[in-house]
Amino acid sequence: MHTFDTEKMAQLVLQIKAWGQALGFQQVGITDTQLSEAEQHLQNWLEKGFHGDMDYMHKHGLKRSRPALLEPGTRSIISVRMDYLPESASSMQAQLDDPFTAYISRYSLGRDYHKLMRNRLQKLAERIQQHIGPFGYRAFVDSAPVLEKALAEKAGLGWIGKHSNLINRQAGSWFFLGEIYTDLALPTDSKTGTHCGDCTACLTICPTQAIVAPYQVDAGRCVSYLTIELKGAIPEALRPLIGNRIYGCDDCQLVCPWNRFARLTDEQDFKPRHQLDNTQLVAAFAWSEAEFLAKTEGSAIRRIGYERWLRNLAVALGNAKGSETIVTALKTRMEHVSALVREHVLWALNQQRAKSN
Repeated sequence: MHTFDTEKMAQLVLQIKAWGQALGFQQVGITDTQLSEAEQHLQNWLEKGFHGDMDYMHKHGLKRSRPALLEPGTRSIISVRMDYLPESASSMQAQLDDPFTAYISRYSLGRDYHKLMRNRLQKLAERIQQHIGPFGYRAFVDSAPVLEKALAEKAGLGWIGKHSNLINRQAGSWFFLGEIYTDLALPTDSKTGTHCGDCTACLTICPTQAIVAPYQVDAGRCVSYLTIELKGAIPEALRPLIGNRIYGCDDCQLVCPWNRFARLTDEQDFKPRHQLDNTQLVAAFAWSEAEFLAKTEGSAIRRIGYERWLRNLAVALGNAKGSETIVTALKTRMEHVSALVREHVLWALNQQRAKSN
């Protein structure tokens, strides 16, 4: 275990932040492992059943809120953020407003951020190791039971907004988070204040009213959960509210006034690929499984698989304006091998027929 004097530790933190920014992280902060307040919030959220079918939120017990249980010996956490915004808010809104266009959450338009950020965090850890010698660490990017937003908040990277996303006063909320758990006893940064004030724009805009109260999101109603995490059928009552959102949802970020300070990303890997930022619903619905796999290679989208891709598109096609072209497209999947797909196609056809009467 490394024991440096206070001055050397403070100097090390400054170097860690400089190295992190050189690696493409927009901000680096340090925090300790004390998450008792966040742990209580998590327990209350689970008790209310707001985690939907995400049973893994229960399975890890207290490892999520007690870092040393997940990675023994952890004393400090290096928290980082990396901007990913690929385009302007007006461009995103135009996609949402076009009922025949597929809207995909902007974080997933480019290459999967997990691998990119984990590689950068690994390089940061190696840079520290070159400087001080071997030390204990483990890097995470949304890949283990980690309360990344609570840690980032404590590390001074921003505050958790009423929509449960982290907001930075100078950068908005369009960024990814990552962590390095370390056995170094590093001096910590100060938590910033909250700056949501009386604003409730995110609660109002949520398509399914999943933000049931400030700082409380019922994941079972959230479009991101319904289109990504949920493996089965999307509840019928919620289908019309999803609109043309086929993978995730950005509405609460789009409406947040702090995102007027968000900057477009410089990371080429986060830029849209395969025209996923401007794909027609009918065209995407016509993709074969091979085409789906090819166009989502290296993307976070691939995790939902072809079956759920078609399920989501069927719902969006049902929500679109009445169109014979859409009806014809839906009929091509009426005999699909998947019962899940067939169910959503039938629902969509009924929605389309109702619009033509």
